[in-house]
Amino acid sequence: MAFHTHTLPNGLTLIGETIPTALSASFGFYVRTGSRDEIGAENGVSHFLEHMMFKGTARRTALEVNLDFDRIGADYNASTSEETTCYFATVLPEYLPTAIDILADIMRPSLREQDFDTEKQVILEEIKMYEDSPASMVWDRAKTHYFGDHPLGQSILGPSAGIAALSRGQMQDYFSRRYAPNNVVAVVCGAVDWDAVVACVEKQCGHWSGPTAARSDVRDHRPTPGVHLIPHAAATQENVLMLSRGAAAESPLRYAGALLATAVGDDSGSRIYWELVDPGLVENAGCMVDRAEGTGLFVATLTGDPEATGKNLKHLQRIFDEVQRDGITEDELTQAKNKVMSRIVRANERPKGRLHSLAGAWLYNREQGQADTEIARFDAVTTTDIRSYLDEYPIDKLTITAYGPLTTLVIDTLP
Repeated sequence: MAFHTHTLPNGLTLIGETIPTALSASFGFYVRTGSRDEIGAENGVSHFLEHMMFKGTARRTALEVNLDFDRIGADYNASTSEETTCYFATVLPEYLPTAIDILADIMRPSLREQDFDTEKQVILEEIKMYEDSPASMVWDRAKTHYFGDHPLGQSILGPSAGIAALSRGQMQDYFSRRYAPNNVVAVVCGAVDWDAVVACVEKQCGHWSGPTAARSDVRDHRPTPGVHLIPHAAATQENVLMLSRGAAAESPLRYAGALLATAVGDDSGSRIYWELVDPGLVENAGCMVDRAEGTGLFVATLTGDPEATGKNLKHLQRIFDEVQRDGITEDELTQAKNKVMSRIVRANERPKGRLHSLAGAWLYNREQGQADTEIARFDAVTTTDIRSYLDEYPIDKLTITAYGPLTTLVIDTLP
């Protein structure tokens, strides 16, 4: 495999990995923008705009966009997060030029008023569906409680009232401000001819223009631990999310944090699994890390019988206290490494998986994102590194949000 980079005169960067043995090719545009980049009343516009990108261009109607993807058998999609909006497709190698043409075309959408008004109703229905999902709602509310006025606390979908009031002009302003060429990374991976891809991207994207885009308000966040209860009488289970500070996407300690979360709360063979999930005390519980530019999260989840929530949270608090004090064992670290490294290999076996890995490594750290490099970094983590992570990012100081039928919640061991 060979890694390549190329920057167009307008600032758009193309990165790629050629894999001669691959049987497919993947391509995507990754825009450094998401809900954290929205200002005031435009909250939710990133996700709304993602929908609008498929609603037609100067060259294609919405129907033609979808038909053209289908004609080449493309596996295509898009997604919006707090920090990135991406548009991507995987195809047979001979159809890659067509896929690039379609994706580049939708990256310059018409944003017609009629389409905007129609799609707004789709977004409002999506928000209602989201609000009917306790797991989704607790994550949204927990971020708000944890981050406060930090931009990462903004909802990806946005509030219903805000979306209802959003104008096409606001979306156009946001697009012009954030979809500047310097803020876009094109990524290709698989059985591709690099020089041919460069020529294709230059042809399709070389004329793009716009002001230089940058991200503002990049900072760490230090929350105040506490409990936030959101009563919801219609829920039958209590959904709990516990957040504490974690390593940022650019921090070397991010590898220790990921292994720690695996050892403590993976969905099999972890401390939380054996103490809470396997005995049937909860439906599910576990840990993960979430990394962003400038800051990060250590996340724990718990879903189960509302009446047992206080007792189960005491179990979790005890586990976190013990780990914070004593760290994890060498055996736990080795097991966590084997799990994580196996997942890296499996996720990167196909161009589609490599595409997202390459994009993430480049967007955050301007790195090549080679699987071997990531494996070596995880393998190099020691229990001393775990201790350093715990000292910098204590996991026993929790911001807890509970969403369900409970109207009171007592946890004796909270700090």
